Amino acid sequence: MGHKRQITRSFVSSLAVFTTFLALGYQAKAQDSTSTMTGEVVSSSAHTLTIRSNSGQYQLFTYGPGVDRPTTLTSGTQVTVVSSPGDESGVRIASSVTLANAASGRQGAAAAPAAVPPQVRGLERSIEREVRRFRVGVRAGVALDPELILIGVQSQIGPFFSSDVYFRPNVEFGWGEVTAMFALNPEVIYRLPLTSRTGRWSAYVGAGPGFNLVHQDFGGSTGKRVDFSDFHSDVGLNILGGLRFRSGMFTELKTSVYASPSPTLRLIIGYNF
Repeated sequence: MGHKRQITRSFVSSLAVFTTFLALGYQAKAQDSTSTMTGEVVSSSAHTLTIRSNSGQYQLFTYGPGVDRPTTLTSGTQVTVVSSPGDESGVRIASSVTLANAASGRQGAAAAPAAVPPQVRGLERSIEREVRRFRVGVRAGVALDPELILIGVQSQIGPFFSSDVYFRPNVEFGWGEVTAMFALNPEVIYRLPLTSRTGRWSAYVGAGPGFNLVHQDFGGSTGKRVDFSDFHSDVGLNILGGLRFRSGMFTELKTSVYASPSPTLRLIIGYNF
């Protein structure tokens, strides 16, 4: 038990250091100066805005928290956007969108719809997928103490109460040399507001109860490794931290407190559809 507590304390300490490191990096980046761009709206959604400047340059924006913008933005509208750098090339974070006072040089005749470059259109689609309210995913990884191979499924629902809080229940199955496990984890995760919600990546922390059914067979017998005639059940507290990417991939470290003989540490990678 002392060994498990030491691993848990080390995990929590490492998670705190990692979070501090990300926060410092984000604060340094936030010092970059803002810029202003005027152009014609070519594409607009609840989360993205693409404009074409008078010089023909296309720029994709996502909306920052509390952004000031018109209720509707139709194609061809001239706007002025105040923005700051995002976490990837080609995407900026808009803090203000206003209708431009100057008349467009194309007002004399109806302009043909602008053909948005494929790379910009691809970014728009990936951002819209990232902000879906309901997502499902798969996960796999390894567990230590005891050693297990893990596979599982999950869903992500939200946000709730805050734009950064999500409910993420998941189910894990684990197999090892002497241990087999079935775990139900109704966890809540909090996306650290170090980057834009629609950024290329984001860090998160989370916690929640873990309901585990564990079967251990030190005699080496064959047959079912998890059954309902011979099992040990426990309820523990899961503490986790990870990184998720807009592509759908995520990686995560999780530890369980007060849950023996369930795994002390789990390293998981997965994909959200």
